[in-house]
Amino acid sequence: MYLPRSSKWSMNRRKRRPNYFGWIVLLLVVAFGYYFNQIYLPTQPNPFEATPTPTRSADSFVTDADQLAKEGKFTQSIDAYQEAIRSSPQDPSLYIAIARVQVLAGKPVDAQANAENALLLDPGNALAIAVRAWAANAQDNNSDALRWIEEALQIDPNNGLIHAYYTEILVDSGSFDNTTKAIEESKVALALAPDTMEAHRARGILLEETSNYDEAIREFEQALSYNDNIADLHLRIGLNYRAISAPSQAIDAFTRADVLNPADPYPDLYISRTYAGTGELPKALQYAETAVQNNPVDPRLRGNFGVMYYQNDLWKEAITQLRLAIFGGEAEDGSQIEGLPLVGNDIRLAEIYYTYGLALARTGQCGEALQIAQEIQSKIPTDETATFNAGEMIRICEENLANPPASTSTPASAGATPTLSPSITSTP
Repeated sequence: MYLPRSSKWSMNRRKRRPNYFGWIVLLLVVAFGYYFNQIYLPTQPNPFEATPTPTRSADSFVTDADQLAKEGKFTQSIDAYQEAIRSSPQDPSLYIAIARVQVLAGKPVDAQANAENALLLDPGNALAIAVRAWAANAQDNNSDALRWIEEALQIDPNNGLIHAYYTEILVDSGSFDNTTKAIEESKVALALAPDTMEAHRARGILLEETSNYDEAIREFEQALSYNDNIADLHLRIGLNYRAISAPSQAIDAFTRADVLNPADPYPDLYISRTYAGTGELPKALQYAETAVQNNPVDPRLRGNFGVMYYQNDLWKEAITQLRLAIFGGEAEDGSQIEGLPLVGNDIRLAEIYYTYGLALARTGQCGEALQIAQEIQSKIPTDETATFNAGEMIRICEENLANPPASTSTPASAGATPTLSPSITSTP
C-alpha cells in the first residue's frame, strides 16, 4: 500500500529534539524554591513576633551590681550578680563577688553556698575559701571558719582581704591568744590592702574587742569612706559611741543603720536600750516594740520589750512579754517563740529573769516569783545584780503578806519620764 509522503503515519518522520533550556529553567525554579523555603526563610525574623533583646554581657551586670552595692542596695546588687552568673555560669569570680555582698547583706548561708559554687569550678581558689570561712563565721561556725581561713592563707599569704577576714574570725573565736594574734593580722591586712573597706572594718572590730572604742570608731568611719551605705558599720559605730557614753551620736548611728536596713530589729533594739539609759522611757518602749514587730519570734527582743514595759511601770504587760521570752509560746501571728533557759554568764538573760520575777512580785504572784528568785540564786550566784534583785523579790513578797499590791497597767504619759522602780538594777 502506498502512503502519501505527508501522512502522519510515515515511518520516516524525524524525532523532536529535547528542550534542554526549558529543563534547566525548571530545575533552577525548583532549586530556588527549596532554598527560599528551607534555608532562607527560617533565618528571617517573624514579622508578627517582637524582636528579641540582645544578650547582655556578664561584665555589664557586674558593673550594675557594684554600683548598687555602693548605694547600699544589696538586694538589687545580688539580683544583678545572679544575672551575671546566668550570663557566664563558669566564672568562679562571679560567685565570689555575690558571696561577699551576701555576707554584708546578712545572708551568710547563701554566701557560703556561692563560695562553695566557686570552689566547684576552681577548687584551689584562695579567695573563695576565705569568703566561705567569712560566711561560716557569720553563722557562728567559728571552728570551720578558722580551719578554712588558714587553708586560704597557705595558698595565698599575700592577700590582704584574706588577712582581714582572718582578723575578724580570730576575734570572734573568743580566745585571748587568738585576739592577740588578731592584732598582728589586722596590721598585715592594712599593709597589704590599705584601700579596702574590709581591712579597716576588721581593724575596727579588733579595736572594739580590745576596748579601744575611739580608735574603733575612726576605723569604722574609714571603712565607710569606701561605702557609706553599709548598715552593719553604722551599727558598730553606734555601739562604740554607747561604750564611751555618747548617746546622741549612738542614736544617730543606729538610726542611719535602721534607714539602710529597716527590716533588721537590732538598730531598734539598741536605740531602745540607749533611750532607757538616758531616762527617756516612753521612747525606749516604742523602739522595743518596733524591734519585736521586725522579728516576733526572737525571745531576746521579747525580753527587752518586757523590760521596757516594766521600767514604764506597766507590770502586767511586762509579765506577758517576759513570760514569752523565758518559756516561749505563740506570737501574735501564730508563729512559735522558743524560750530562753537561764544558763551561763549572760547579763541580758539574767535581766530578763529578774525583771520577770520583780513584775510577778509586784502584782502579787509570789508563788512563781519566789521560784524565779530561787532559780537565779542557784544558777547564777556570782551575778551580783541578779542575786540582789532576787533578794528584792523575796522582800516584796514578804511585804505583800501584810499589804496586798494593786496591779499597775496604766501607760506612762507621753513626754513624761516615769520614775524607775528602786528595786531593779539594770545596765542599759
